[in-house]
Amino acid sequence: MAEPGEEETMSAEASGFSDLSDSEFLDLEDTQESSASLSKPGPSELPGKDGMLISLPKWKRRLDVLPPMERFHLKYLYVTDLSTQNWCEQQMVYGKELPGFLSPEKATVLDTGASIHLARELEVHDLVTIPITTKEDAWAVKFLNILSMIPTLQSGGRIREFPVFGEVEGVLLVGVIDELHYTAKGELELVELKTRRRPVLPLEAQKKKDCFQVSLYKYIFDAMVQGKVTTASLLHHVKLHPEKPLGPSVLRHAQQGGFSVKSLGDLMELVFLSLTLSDLPVIDILKIEYIHQETATMLGTEIVAFEEMELRSKVQHYLAYWTGHREPQGVDMEEAWKCRTCSYADICEWRKGGGAPSAKLEPQAKKAK
Repeated sequence: MAEPGEEETMSAEASGFSDLSDSEFLDLEDTQESSASLSKPGPSELPGKDGMLISLPKWKRRLDVLPPMERFHLKYLYVTDLSTQNWCEQQMVYGKELPGFLSPEKATVLDTGASIHLARELEVHDLVTIPITTKEDAWAVKFLNILSMIPTLQSGGRIREFPVFGEVEGVLLVGVIDELHYTAKGELELVELKTRRRPVLPLEAQKKKDCFQVSLYKYIFDAMVQGKVTTASLLHHVKLHPEKPLGPSVLRHAQQGGFSVKSLGDLMELVFLSLTLSDLPVIDILKIEYIHQETATMLGTEIVAFEEMELRSKVQHYLAYWTGHREPQGVDMEEAWKCRTCSYADICEWRKGGGAPSAKLEPQAKKAK
């Protein structure tokens, strides 16, 4: 149980809701010599974690293929999916095509970052793991977390791991905000934690990706507190059954929290009502903190200027890939240095093609069965 004055939340493990993306997960090139040469296009197989070769699918993208959202069987995207596109879209796509492939070095970076995030989360609340068996229960845990955090934020407290979700350009986006709190001037501030294996700040390209991520968090959070996110939209995308009764474990914790609900629909109605009537403001300040993993030393902070029109333009471009309107694109020639530590450099079709932009595709009807 939580100590007096502490908030208690369900764990991400229980909710199945995580959006972790650490600072050097993508830009490990800062551990390499700057003069390192590019890998030559090579085999169509990659070594897996156990040393076995993983065969890659053919990158034959014809007009009759399904849009990536359907091809990958995705009901929604994570904010970090789009921020990874900001780094290299082609690398992100290969990651989806090879879901089990991750180099030991990058896996260690991600695990260490997750541990630091967890330690910070435990500073403000305890975690309780809730057994779940359905996707309705998984989303119920997200909603219970939101309900438990709203009063804390209203009273001027600090909250961490706040779930956000909303429809953007017809696609449902979900994520988790690291931290929200009020400044001494009463401004609502979002803080995103990024950890670094080496005691140096990331390159500008990485900062650009991180700035995009927190800007998108603000865009979605603001829509939630302004009542722009609807129950109907969420049910449509995730295919939830609102009339389904909550599982016994979830129901018990809802009752312990003082929430008189029986079904997912009851809980969703309570959450959306609480968000719109809470008088929570939009986010005023976006800040990124870069911390050294080994020493926990603060390396520096980045205050992000929110540019809504620029953000929406980028989101539209990234989502055009997911909805099947265009082929994936790799990095421009001036950013080819990103390929030095990319796990997929040897088989990258973008590199083999000389980095030429792919032709735009118009929406196509599904192939007749």
